[in-house]
Amino acid sequence: MYQYTEFDRQFVKARAGQYRDQLTRWQDGQLSEDEFKPLRLQNGWYVQRYAPMLRVAVPYGELSSNQLRVLAKIAREYDQPNAALLEQAQATQDKLGAIPLKNGQTVHTRLTKGYAHFTTRTNVQYNWIPLDKSADVMDLLASVNMHGIQTSGNCIRNITSDARAGIAADEIADPRPFAEIMRQWSTLHSEFAFLPRKFKIAINGAVEDRAAIAWYDVGLQLLRNEAGELGFKVLVGGGMGRTPVIGTVVREFLPWNQVMNYLEAVIRVYNRYGRRDNVWKARIKILVKAEGQRYIDQVETEFTQIIEQDGAPHLITQQEFDRVAACFEPPTLSCPRKTADAEMANLLRAAAEDDIEFGRWLKQNVALHKNPDLRAVSLSFKRLGQAPGDATAEQLDIAADLADRFSAGEVRVTHEQNLLLPWVRFAELPELWRAARKAGFARPNIGLLTDMITCPGGDFCSLANARSIPIAEAITERYQDLDELHDLGEIDLHISGCINSCGHHHSGHIGILGVDKDGKEWYQVSLGGADGSNLSGAATPGKTVGPSFSAAEVPEVIEAVLDTYRQLREGRETFITTLRRIGNDPFKAAANGARFSASRAESAEKCVA
Repeated sequence: MYQYTEFDRQFVKARAGQYRDQLTRWQDGQLSEDEFKPLRLQNGWYVQRYAPMLRVAVPYGELSSNQLRVLAKIAREYDQPNAALLEQAQATQDKLGAIPLKNGQTVHTRLTKGYAHFTTRTNVQYNWIPLDKSADVMDLLASVNMHGIQTSGNCIRNITSDARAGIAADEIADPRPFAEIMRQWSTLHSEFAFLPRKFKIAINGAVEDRAAIAWYDVGLQLLRNEAGELGFKVLVGGGMGRTPVIGTVVREFLPWNQVMNYLEAVIRVYNRYGRRDNVWKARIKILVKAEGQRYIDQVETEFTQIIEQDGAPHLITQQEFDRVAACFEPPTLSCPRKTADAEMANLLRAAAEDDIEFGRWLKQNVALHKNPDLRAVSLSFKRLGQAPGDATAEQLDIAADLADRFSAGEVRVTHEQNLLLPWVRFAELPELWRAARKAGFARPNIGLLTDMITCPGGDFCSLANARSIPIAEAITERYQDLDELHDLGEIDLHISGCINSCGHHHSGHIGILGVDKDGKEWYQVSLGGADGSNLSGAATPGKTVGPSFSAAEVPEVIEAVLDTYRQLREGRETFITTLRRIGNDPFKAAANGARFSASRAESAEKCVA
């Protein structure tokens, strides 16, 4: 993983010191709330529904075991609201009521403390750190080269990539050196510190798009042209939110060394013409959609000027690329001499004869590696009683220990809100499986229904219209049978608590969106979304199946949709393949039928009561 230079370390520590001074001046009354707000936001400190929320940057998802342990320490020692605040927050949650389940039980949120939350953009968030402790936390993060710089505000945010960057078997080129160069270029970029709206970049270096680049303000796909030269396909103007838009291809091939100059042109034109009068129309996707070819022409004109008149100031020289790429040297690992093929045969035979769960784990949680003696292994954090993406301090410490034992001290945060071990020796898979299973991280559900993406929703976020966590819990509770999960196959289920789409509901095979109707929580269900991966196909937003559903109806609707899939699929056809072959109509009818069935059952229960 990237090794910070002395300049990097001093920069992060200086920023933490600067923030402490700003906090102290605010506490002493020298800075007003309005003056302090943009300063804390620039360092990742929001104020949410009940308490401050900190977003910690994890560039391209890479974490060391030491960084994980510091994140665990912050969860254990600082993510601790006082008892009165937690009691008040829980009372508010209780008023919202519980979600009834088919078995007669109910689900509602029990607010917890002392944990971290993995986001879909591979950052880490905390929900309960008191603001008067925030400078102490920033110092602690800086001690391991971490920070919250530009995790908020109308600037270039954390740059994301594929969790398997640098190790994927299907990789064309490692995107991490480019992501790191962009991170250094964009950090505190004075021209782009106050854009019309936040700006997000994703880079993919593999044949399969596991970075969902079409959904980003700028998506970059590494590729080689017919001459074998390396470059980028450039997409601009993707995004979710109120108006889901797939990015427009503005360059089929851009030489790799010009990518920074081209980004400068893309963002400069947006900064010049993007709307600032309406927050809902301020993202670059609105500008690209409204202007079309005129926007692209403006970018090309700006790019030409940067190259010809300004002297291409951000040209990536081979020397600079090599310097940064050297910081990503793979760890030196001693691997057994036995061939991977022979070991795989032995492992699969043992799995078939001894433990079906181990075999499933190999299939779902273990991915091929560009080094045939290694594998990439996903640790599943999804379980009943714990919100998707959440990890307790103890779990973070255990994950750090597993990283040290099995993955050269490195983990990756995944888009799906889990952790991935990128450097696992093939021969150590059985031992890792036993250790992960003991820790509760080996559930073989990666890519399956219960490996869902969920934002914190109305339980924590002041922007949300509805809760996400109880809905996720209700669905997870219903689908605990591993035989059933594996029979259903790979399904992307995404849940957002509001139109801001932090749960990426637009790109889910099944998407659930919380909406407000007369002050009550309701949910829209969409089908057929895709993020651009091989399983999903080309990126596309899902289509809603009808009017919104009550919280109690949602689990019934999901069950009806999946039952319809089982009835209509051909052979081992996946859910998304069946949906595209048949169309939405049968699934829409099933969903609306479940609405009426659930409503009648709920009414009958109230009458009996």
